[in-house]
Amino acid sequence: MVETTMLKAETREKSSKGAVRSLRREGRVPAVIYGEKKSPELITVSYKDVTALYQTGTFMSQAIDIELGSKKERVIPRDVQFEPVRDFIIHIDFLRLGKNAVVLVNVPVVFLNHEDSPGLKAGGVLNVVRHEIELSCPASAIPEHIEIDLTGREMGDSIHISAVTLPKGVTPTITDRDFTVATIAAPAAVVSADNEAKQEEKAEASEEKED
Repeated sequence: MVETTMLKAETREKSSKGAVRSLRREGRVPAVIYGEKKSPELITVSYKDVTALYQTGTFMSQAIDIELGSKKERVIPRDVQFEPVRDFIIHIDFLRLGKNAVVLVNVPVVFLNHEDSPGLKAGGVLNVVRHEIELSCPASAIPEHIEIDLTGREMGDSIHISAVTLPKGVTPTITDRDFTVATIAAPAAVVSADNEAKQEEKAEASEEKED
């Protein structure tokens, strides 16, 4: 499961655009903490620290303990806004996480044991349909990633969500179908050759009918 990360913050007053720009020049990112039927709390966090967290790739599915003076707020990022031209973080929304909170998160999929898949060893290609899966998780048990074992997978196999072992209490948000996560597909060269062979067979059959 993803470990909880610490992030120091400072309170801020509701202010003008000029004051917000001043904060950004000082290396601070304006943010807000909301949810749990409490009043929104305006804060700032270090641009350097939050950018480093964002670049891990798990920022949006990670529980964070925000240190605000002598107290802590457990949160999860829900929205990150970027400056449209220079592409740097300008604002973050954090959702408070209660003791028994359940959250929806996109969790990356990791594939294991490629070398033990007969289909891949025979020249097949791993066609990843979903690089991430949206899951409903207890806030205290968000998985870092979902693992799929490719051992024994043959050419033409499809891997559906029902074949994936999820942690206790974690469920996919799509429940109306057994959706595909990945397939072991024939490489383009093999598919092309098969199509050409089928076309030749059709042409020969047509010629035989004409004769």
